Amino acid sequence: MNTLLYLAVVLIWGTTWLAIGLQQGPVAPTVSIFYRFALAAGLMMLGLALSGRLKALAARDHLWCLAQGFCVFGFNFYCFYHAAAYLSTGMEAVLFSMAVLYNAANGVLFFRQPLEGRLLAAALLGMAGICSLFWPELRAAQWSPELLKGIGLCLLGTYGFSLGNLISARHQRLGLDLLSTNGYAMSYGALLMGALALAQGLPFNLDPRPAYLGALLYLAVVGSVLGFWAYFRLVGRVGASRAAYSTLLFPLVALALSTFFEGYQWHPKGVLGLALILAGNLVMFPAVLARLKPWLGLGARA
Repeated sequence: MNTLLYLAVVLIWGTTWLAIGLQQGPVAPTVSIFYRFALAAGLMMLGLALSGRLKALAARDHLWCLAQGFCVFGFNFYCFYHAAAYLSTGMEAVLFSMAVLYNAANGVLFFRQPLEGRLLAAALLGMAGICSLFWPELRAAQWSPELLKGIGLCLLGTYGFSLGNLISARHQRLGLDLLSTNGYAMSYGALLMGALALAQGLPFNLDPRPAYLGALLYLAVVGSVLGFWAYFRLVGRVGASRAAYSTLLFPLVALALSTFFEGYQWHPKGVLGLALILAGNLVMFPAVLARLKPWLGLGARA
């Protein structure tokens, strides 16, 4: 089950970066975020209500859902949608990979969780792989104020996402229904983004292009409803630190799409980066390595 959830998160969120890029245009980022989570929350809450699965929460739990909505479905995406004006979606995916380190640090800071040596080794391998994978792009980018602003926004947004992970873990430790807490949190996030757009005087226009509307529908249903359910379910099963390791594979999915649709050219450092990231996954999930040992000739010999 954990493997299926992990793969679902990687494949779903690895493709959402391209969809976010398709939403750049005449609609303000804040309004696009509002549309995305208003649609996602509406579908989720309606489905839960009709199926009788929407659970009531205590006032204290609603406050935590409000905080989760702000961190994950508001602040996080506000930063990344605005950073798209300064960075490529591939570089955004790279910076989002910092979630694995943020989650580990926050686990130590807030829950006094021990920092596992396996997690640290896997994180170092993964981050080294990400740097190698995108080194040509990083070298080509000039360290302009716009680039620094984009990097800063991505790092802030990733930390907001990490804090939201801890709140979801709190919900699940208390036995709260995952779908219900996600639905309420998305609703609060949409309301916050709508209120911010109104405060900024932004028009609630809609881009009629099929690319924008298709991306909106994909981000709301697949990226938000299904993606966040799978991810937060994984957080509840394996912990925020291990679940966040999936973020190190997002850029690989983005690159696969870029290879197919945009003619991305692989280079030696990219191949090395891919090998390091896969090695980090094997370190992180020893059960996978145990299954591969017979094929690698690493099994016990008589």
